[in-house]
Amino acid sequence: MKKFGLFLAGGAAAIILLNTIGPMVALLVSFVILYFIYKQFLKVDSIGWKIALIIFGLVVLASTIHNIPALIGAGAAYVLYLVYKNWNKKAPPKNDDPFANFDKQWNELKKY
Repeated sequence: MKKFGLFLAGGAAAIILLNTIGPMVALLVSFVILYFIYKQFLKVDSIGWKIALIIFGLVVLASTIHNIPALIGAGAAYVLYLVYKNWNKKAPPKNDDPFANFDKQWNELKKY
């Protein structure tokens, strides 16, 4: 039953991840462009170019904000990672033998 739940969670996360690949790529490109605009802004001495870079940066920032649903895709990728990590995890063996606990306690008493 645990594997069925992991399968459902992994399937839903995979569908969400596939639906948000486009916004994730666009968000990454927007961040890269913003980084280069910022680096260029620090290098430029002209006030006209600084104003132009600020305007261009605000346009790219609006594009970046538009791609915020890509964060849901990042969460789905993390859920897929957790499903993959827990897929073959085995539960510790359950010891139903009533004498196993007695033997363990008896061995502990024999030490003293």
